[in-house]
Parts: sequence; C-alpha cells; structure tokens
Amino acid sequence: MSGPGGRAAPALLLLLGLPGLLLARPRYEPTWGSLDARPLPAWFDEAKFGIFIHWGVFSVPSFGSEWFWWYWQKEKREPYVKFMEANYPPGFSYEDFGPLFTAEFFDPNQWADILKASGAKYVVLTSKHHEGFTLWGSKYSWNWNAVDVGPKRDLVAELATSVRNRTDLHFGLYHSLFEWFNRLFLEDATNAFKTRKFPTSKSLPELYEIVTKYQPEIIWSDGDGNAPDTYWNSTGFLAWLYNDSPVRDTVVTNDRWGVGSICTHGGFYTCSDRYNPGHLLPHKWENCMTIDRSSWGYRRDARLGDYLAIEDLVKQLAETVSCGGNLLMNIGPTHDGRIAVVFEERLRQVGAWLKVNGEAIYGTKPWRAQNDTVTPGVWYTFSPKEGKVNAIFLNWPGSGTLELGEPRAKLGETQVKLAGYKELLKWVALGEKGMIIALPQLTPQQLPCQWGWTLQLTDVN
Repeated sequence: MSGPGGRAAPALLLLLGLPGLLLARPRYEPTWGSLDARPLPAWFDEAKFGIFIHWGVFSVPSFGSEWFWWYWQKEKREPYVKFMEANYPPGFSYEDFGPLFTAEFFDPNQWADILKASGAKYVVLTSKHHEGFTLWGSKYSWNWNAVDVGPKRDLVAELATSVRNRTDLHFGLYHSLFEWFNRLFLEDATNAFKTRKFPTSKSLPELYEIVTKYQPEIIWSDGDGNAPDTYWNSTGFLAWLYNDSPVRDTVVTNDRWGVGSICTHGGFYTCSDRYNPGHLLPHKWENCMTIDRSSWGYRRDARLGDYLAIEDLVKQLAETVSCGGNLLMNIGPTHDGRIAVVFEERLRQVGAWLKVNGEAIYGTKPWRAQNDTVTPGVWYTFSPKEGKVNAIFLNWPGSGTLELGEPRAKLGETQVKLAGYKELLKWVALGEKGMIIALPQLTPQQLPCQWGWTLQLTDVN
C-alpha cells in the first residue's frame, strides 16, 4: 500500500474510500523555500507561554554559567580557573563531574505539578547541551549520558511521561547541534566543514532518535558551531520531521539550524537570546529568557537580586504577547534534581496571575496597537473569540483613573470590565479616540491579583 517514499498510493486510497484529507497532506522538499512555507501548527501561537529547563553536567559545578566547561578550559577565564583550583584536586577534569550529576531528588511528578501550576502550555527540556552529555541513554553518546553515568536514569523519558500523564502541556526538547570538545566535530571544523563525520555519526542520529523515541512537539535546535546548515543537513532532517516523523502534524521548530538561518528560516524565530523587540513582527517569534539574569543553568553563587522579580516576569509576558511573541521562561534545576524554591515561587506566582488574566494571554492575537500612546506600561492584546480588546496595565494609578489613548469608545455600546472583578466600570470618552476609566476603589486584599491587571474592553473599534 505504499507509493514512492513510503506514501500510500492515491488511487488505492480512493478505492478504499479513505478521507480525501489523507491525499491533501503536503510533502515538503529539503529546501528552505519549501520548508519555510509550512504553516506553523496553531497550538503554538495559542499557547503563548512555555518553560525552558536547562539541566546537565554543568549543574554540578553550578558556578558562573552553563558554559562552565568552555569558560574554564578554552577561554581560561580567571573566576572559573580560580574556582577549580580552590575546590577540586589537580588533574580534575570536566568529565569527572559526570558521576556527580546524581539527580537523587528528581521527582518528575513534582516537576510536572510545578509546571502545571505555572500556567505554561509547553515545556522544553535540554536533552543535550554543548557539553555533549545526553539526558537519555543515547546509542550515540556512549558513557557520556544519564543512563550510563550519574543518575543511571532516562531523565527525558521520566519527565515526558509525567508531563503527559499529569498536565496538558506540550512536551518539547532542546538539542545542541555541536559539541565544544567532540573530536569528530573539531576535526570537521579543522577541515572547514568539508568533512561531515560529526553530524552523520552523532548529531543527526541523535535528532532522529529523540523524535522517534520521545515524540516531542517542539524541537528547539541550538549551537551551530559556526557551520552552515548544509553541514548539518538541517533541511534534510526537517523534511523528514515534517513529512514522515511521528509528530509531523503537530511539531514546531525554531530557527537555529546553521549559520545564517537564525531569524530567517525555520518554524518560529528566536533571533537572539532574550529577544524582545517591543513592536509587532511579521513572523511568529519567541522570547527565550531566563529568571536568573546571568545564567541558564543553576548557580549556587546566585544572589536574590540576580533573579527577576515577578513584576519583571509579568511585564515581559505582557510585552511579548502583545507584540505577537511567545515567552519561554527558563529555570535551571540543581545537580540533585531539585527545582530551587526561588524558581518554584516565581512559576507559581506567574500561574496565579494567569488564573485571573489568562484570557488576555492565551489564544489572543495582536491588536492594531501594541502599547498605549498616552499611558506608559499598558499593553494590548485581542481575544478574537470574544471580540474583546485587553489592556494589561502594570501600574495601578494613584488617582483611581486610567487614561487610555488608543481605544475608540462608543456611548451605549462599549463596556469595560476589570478581570477578576464582577461589576462593570464607568468610563468617559475623550473625543473620537481615547477614554478615561474609573477604577474601583479596592483595598490591596480586594484586588483580583497583584503585579498587573487587565481591562477587558468590548466594542472599541
């Protein structure tokens, strides 16, 4: 029942009376022109908010950054060299950290419950960072993976199972194309990437392996190693992913598939870490950022001021979604498998905020204005199903009134509601455009939420 390339023969499908939908599935060629024409699965834009998890052997030293190995061995940065000299014996190698990545407190059910409480709709776990250590028992990463060394557990499988059993989150995986110190990669780099030993024997087989084994709905690629997409055969892999993989209908991908592809090719654009343009973009994008201002991995030396406050996170979420983006908020667990209490608190706070204001985030579209022209700290989204304009304001005005310069209100038609508060609010139009809204007089305890509020406006052009 197969035609060329494993496709069911159309004539036979018609004879069997199978739905015409099966015949309509497009085939994507391994070219950027064809791949970039694939529509982004709708769930991703509707989700708006995800959690990134950076976890690996770098969580053992948990000092400075998840780039610890590179900064210590390659760049020989002084703080890293001194840290090793002061705390580890001479001759201690980065590989010696592997058995110390123990994950004895890793409870995937607890992680899933925290992720659910955050209000996120998807999660992306680092299956492998630039250090090359895989969090699953990869056939292509012998003795440098979480099943052979350290936890002796398939961490990817455990988290995937818990997320799918206990939440409605979409499960995704980050994967680094290159590895800093892999000899095959370094040999290819020396040959100006005219040889392709590393991608054919290591990186690409890993990608096929994680897709087939764990069926992630996000492949978050990273780390091109200054090599072009032709070296990585990115278009060949993506054509398989979109045409023949077990997640071909729902999977989304990012834009990090080789030098020159970022912000140009792929499913959604990331453009750069912590990318937040502050204005509407013509292509779906994601702001991947981290609660710890300085690192994606866990840092034992972090101080309270290094972590973004909940007010900062709500602001980032409102700004990002109003400009058409998704927010991917990163946490870094500890080497023993804990989500540090400060990260858990931030995630639960965002979840509490979304319980009240979620209608202004999930499933929304950008409005004709992204932020208000009169009052700073006001960001707009549009709920197409309800036909509402949402004005998320980050500062409660001391005057008790909020002026909005963008909405065109109509007497007898426009209604204004504060999310989480039952009664309609009074307002006055300011000519053809703009309005002043009287906010309810509430004590701090009576406020529907903290750290930002949503006005829901109906019939405001």
